[in-house]
Amino acid sequence: MSRTETETADTYSKPGKRRLFTFVSLLIGLIFGLLVVEIGLRIVGYSSPEFYAADESRGYALIPGMWGTYTKEGRSFVSINSDGFRDVEHTVEKPPGTYRIAVVGDSYVEAFQVEQSESFTNFVRDEVIGCGGAGGKQVDMLSFGVSGYSTAQELVTIREKVMKYSPDIVMLVMTTNNDITDNSPYFKKLPIPYFTADGVLDKGFREDRVFLARNSTVSRLGIWLKNHIRTVQAVGAISTSIKYMYQSWKNHKPAATGQVAEPSVTLNKPAADIGVDNQIYRIPADDNWKSAWSVTEAIIMQMRKDVTDNGGKFVVVTASNGVQVLPDISQRASYAKYIGVDDLMYPDRRIAEFCSSRSIPVITLAPFLGEYAARENVYLHGFEGNLGYGHWNERGHKVAGETIGKKLCEGIVK
Repeated sequence: MSRTETETADTYSKPGKRRLFTFVSLLIGLIFGLLVVEIGLRIVGYSSPEFYAADESRGYALIPGMWGTYTKEGRSFVSINSDGFRDVEHTVEKPPGTYRIAVVGDSYVEAFQVEQSESFTNFVRDEVIGCGGAGGKQVDMLSFGVSGYSTAQELVTIREKVMKYSPDIVMLVMTTNNDITDNSPYFKKLPIPYFTADGVLDKGFREDRVFLARNSTVSRLGIWLKNHIRTVQAVGAISTSIKYMYQSWKNHKPAATGQVAEPSVTLNKPAADIGVDNQIYRIPADDNWKSAWSVTEAIIMQMRKDVTDNGGKFVVVTASNGVQVLPDISQRASYAKYIGVDDLMYPDRRIAEFCSSRSIPVITLAPFLGEYAARENVYLHGFEGNLGYGHWNERGHKVAGETIGKKLCEGIVK
């Protein structure tokens, strides 16, 4: 190569080397910075993992062994046991001298909003022990709650998870503001199992493109990365916070089921104007609502059969909705007027009457919790920034658990 050619090659190679050096330096700096952030987050104990993954039986489920901090509503440390539920470990075989109560439900039973020790199930146990309802046996409470579960998913849970523990009581805790619509693909439109009114289980969701995406290798890798790298968790949490702040700004207030600012409107407002969730307080007027109720009631009957066939006792509990138990009774009445009903107890009454007519023990919490909230002038739902709405807070769990326990002691447990 001539001298001229060598000089020309050097001229082109030096900028390339500089760019490569700059890129490598930036990459090393970025990696070092992320490593420092990761170490810092671990030192301060930060964790905000993804607790759910796709499940071929129930659509999705909690990830066994996962743990971390939950901050979306309230704040708590969450630990998922080896069977995939927010609970301590339990032996499958029931120990001698033990009375087992299995509680099945959605986010009210999962109770991420409070510490596990503050969940209502602890107060149920204490009441049953205190009244001697278990005949002097050790009371073992098992929680099988997963946020967003429909009654159909809960029936699958009973069959695949609950009954192997040989519970003496299986308690279904129903959230009336969305459990009925959750059982209808017309309303929910999610890749989960559904039952028909004649008891046929439809697992076609396994072929749904959304489910296939969630169950894919790429999705599972993404969840693994989030659950093992705190920096990824922090970025996700920041992104979620920005999204919520934007929605809050857009709506000029936090979104909350049942929270309405203008109760003084004309009675008998059209169903489309009050929202799907609020129609639960009205007698169903169309085929979709009638079908959702029929399917739900059929599932309840199937649950009772599955439990009693295995030697257990089946109990139904209807949890309260925030608007039903506001401490200011006039606010409850105003809201009932807003949606065009006499009161907010239609779903609770319907479930109670359905169960009672079929000799299924039923506990209706809303009247007791509403009376307590008014007498003590306290909110049993919600946390700072959204008091009165959302899930039970610490006081709500305590009062609900004590009420359920007392009702069990009146003759359900023995």
